[in-house]
Amino acid sequence: MTANAQTSQPGALTTVYEVKGMTCGHCESAVSSEISELAGVSSVQAEASTGKVTVVSAAPLDEAEVRAAVDEAGYELVGTTA
Repeated sequence: MTANAQTSQPGALTTVYEVKGMTCGHCESAVSSEISELAGVSSVQAEASTGKVTVVSAAPLDEAEVRAAVDEAGYELVGTTA
């Protein structure tokens, strides 16, 4: 899958991931908390209603690390959105 990446501020990369299983604010918080601990991440916005998680980082993230963070929160990373 290819990343839906765009620059939102100088030196920052925005990637949107699809996460399966989020249903409420607690879910959003759990996913956001785990992903925000990854090196280089400056912002995470999870939306349970759409399953989308928008991550702003200094550089492209290793999808395996993002997957591990989402797994740790108890959810499933589908991949990046097109």
